Amino acid sequence: MTRRRLLAALAAVPLLPGARAHAQPVVPSPSWSPERPVRLVVGFAPGGSTDTTARVVAQGITAGLGQSVVVENRTGAAGNIATEHVARSAPDGHTLVVASMGSHATNAALYRDLPFDVVRDFVPVSLVALSACLLVVHPSLPVRNVTELIARAKAAPGKLNCGIAGAGSSQHFAAALFEHRAGVSFTQVSYRGGAPAMADLVSGRLDLMFTPFVETAQQVRSGQVRALGTTRSERSAQLPEVPAIAEELPGYEFNSWLGLFAPAGTPAPAVTRLSREVAAALRTPQTRGRMEELGYQPVGSTPEEFAAFFAAELPRVAELVRISGASVD
Repeated sequence: MTRRRLLAALAAVPLLPGARAHAQPVVPSPSWSPERPVRLVVGFAPGGSTDTTARVVAQGITAGLGQSVVVENRTGAAGNIATEHVARSAPDGHTLVVASMGSHATNAALYRDLPFDVVRDFVPVSLVALSACLLVVHPSLPVRNVTELIARAKAAPGKLNCGIAGAGSSQHFAAALFEHRAGVSFTQVSYRGGAPAMADLVSGRLDLMFTPFVETAQQVRSGQVRALGTTRSERSAQLPEVPAIAEELPGYEFNSWLGLFAPAGTPAPAVTRLSREVAAALRTPQTRGRMEELGYQPVGSTPEEFAAFFAAELPRVAELVRISGASVD
């Protein structure tokens, strides 16, 4: 799938009419170059998926920028600490935040008194990657496909236990959207992260989960869990035998994402240069291959494309928050 088709497909999620991706603007060659190391600020702990992806991107763009690119972890408050730090950083192209759907769109819908505004205080640089989930069940559950799962859930509302990695997580949203589209209800069991939920699914304490590809592919291949579908609009190249959920539940699609934002006021030449270096890195076999191993669909957009995409994401995610009932204590 081309980058433009991919952007259009995600923006066209049924919960929200999508925005069209903008064409590549015709601009002069970038005149900006970094004068010192560039920081990619991550709001989550080292070793997590966001941190790992940031390090792949940092390594990929270092040579092109001619300066080292370092990952800085500022954890806490569901990513808000890192986001605020970058919002208050000098807008000179040397500090970017590695934003996720959760840290930039979900938090904007969940928190009423954020010390920053995700639209006013940032300029989009590049949509780095899209991430989907797999719908997996314990092998003892006598269902072989999405249709059978829906029938079983309708026959016994609330009987099936579905693990989620906390309210407002991608697992939570993917499950809630499935319930909404299929007209079913699960008993959602919340965990402090995906790993303990997966452990309970493997042991049989849970019936099903919607879980990021990277967190469950190994269990699927070993037969510890059974994959019924992917939340992408099409099948995954890593598990082509697993159908898209939309093949049996038309209109269902869920993706989360990672992208780069700079502080508002960052000069356009710096934004353009950074965006182009990210796109170039994601076209290389090494960087692209590593991203795909992590379960991501590499994108590498222009700032204009990312701006249009993000404008569509804010109301889409706000609607996911509404139908899921997610809240912060």
